[in-house]
Order: sequence, then structure tokens, then C-alpha cells
Amino acid sequence: MNQMHSTDNVIPRTDVLKCTARIGAEIKNLKLSADLPDQTIAAINDLVLEHKVIFFRDQAHLDDAEQQRFTLRFGKLSPYPEGTTPIFEIDSARELATDVWHVDWSCLHAYPKISVLRGVVIPPVGGDTVWANTAAAYLDLPPPLQRLADDLWAAHVDQRPYAEVIGGARIETEHPVVRIHPDTGEHSLVLGSYVVHFLGVSTYDGRRLVDLFESHITAQENTVRWKWNQGDVAIWDNRATMHCATKDYGDQRRVVHRTTVEGDVPVSVDGRYSVARFKFVEPN
Repeated sequence: MNQMHSTDNVIPRTDVLKCTARIGAEIKNLKLSADLPDQTIAAINDLVLEHKVIFFRDQAHLDDAEQQRFTLRFGKLSPYPEGTTPIFEIDSARELATDVWHVDWSCLHAYPKISVLRGVVIPPVGGDTVWANTAAAYLDLPPPLQRLADDLWAAHVDQRPYAEVIGGARIETEHPVVRIHPDTGEHSLVLGSYVVHFLGVSTYDGRRLVDLFESHITAQENTVRWKWNQGDVAIWDNRATMHCATKDYGDQRRVVHRTTVEGDVPVSVDGRYSVARFKFVEPN
């Protein structure tokens, strides 16, 4: 387990404004750049681990290339299943289901550990993003439900239509419902829109268990809501959060650009690793 460092000598605590008691902080007076000193990058990483998601206003100097270079300071960039460039454009003009609770690319065997999102085109009203703390949600479960969650595994599948024609394979991974965070040691719930069923549990019962656990994850006191401005940047721990974009901006356009950092294979409470599965399908 990695030890977090004190950030006070690099990023003053007076520049770290908590958004809620459980999740989220806005960081003031810092211009993001790939050229930041190592100790500043380490401090940012520590703040992500502590607050789960952190926000920076007024970062309009960043473009796609600099966002990629900055993200590389936290690790290797994740490839996307559909083979796009490291910048993943989320454009409301395309049919992308971002207005559902999810963990970024949890259908992957080693899904991303960190995501970096930059506001490019922000509608005049609406379009907020909401994050939830999946580690705090686990602690909210009564002990019998914690033990139940510890034993459960779920199949995460990329169900979007294009997934059926990329390499002729549909991506599927079996993850523990509770993973041990490799940096903090916390127990966090791994659920969201990629989940199709719990292993060894009927569809009927599994759906109700998902609803039960996700009701703890998305409880209002466990969430933070960010109102975007153009040039804002959000950085979050994809291993300890779920998030959802709100689709409340009518026919206005909303564009955000995301980069992600490669993660590690989740480990369950009893020490087992996630299992990758591939279901081959005929191209359309």
C-alpha cells in the first residue's frame, strides 16, 4: 500500500476548498501543466486519493496535447476499446450514454485508475456532473450487507452497439463487487451501468441487489455536483467513485474531453483477481 504524503508544503491547505464532507475539493491558484514539479504532481495525486474528485477552474490554456502530456504524469494513458486516440471526446451531438451512473470502462480487466476531464463546450445552463464516493458507501452498509457484498461478483459488459463489431469480440470482465483499493486499502463498491448480472444470482434478485447497493452509493450525502465552466478540469479516482452527467441542457451542445490512466486488476476482499472474458460475435 502506498503512503500518501503531506501536501501542505506544496499546495497550501487554504487553497484546498472541500465541496462536501465526504467527497470533492476545489483546488485554487494552480495552473495545470505537464511541466509541474514532481512534488506538485504527487500532491495532486494525494488530493485525488483523499477527496476522490478534485476540481480546477480557469484552465483554458490546456489543449488536447497538453491534457495528454499532463495526464501522462500520473501513469500510462489507457487505450479505449474502440481504438480512438488517447483523448476521448464526449459530445452531446453523439449518442453516448453518459447520463447513467458508471465507473469509466469497468468492462475492462484493469479499468482506469484516474480520469481527467476538461470542459470544452459548456451549455449556458445544465450539464453538471455528479460523483459519488463508493468507499464511503461501503462503510455505510450494515455489517451483514458488507459481508454479502464482499462475497458477490458481477459481470461487466460493454453493451453499446459498436462493441459487437470491434475485433469481433464483446468485452466482458468479472469483477468483485468489493475491491481493495491498492493505494489506500479502502474497500470500495464496483457497480454501475456496465453491470449485467451478479454471478450465481438470478436476474430478479441481482437487479434488486444492484438497486440496494447503488442507493447507498448515490445517496445525496455521498455525492458532489460540479457546475462546469469552459476550461474547468476534474480529476477523479476511478477506483473509488461512480459518476453521472446530467442531461438537462435541452438542445444545447456539451463537449468534454477525457483522458484516463491505466489501472491495475481489481483484487477482492479474499485476494482473488478479476477475470477477463471475451464473447465473440459475428460482425453486422
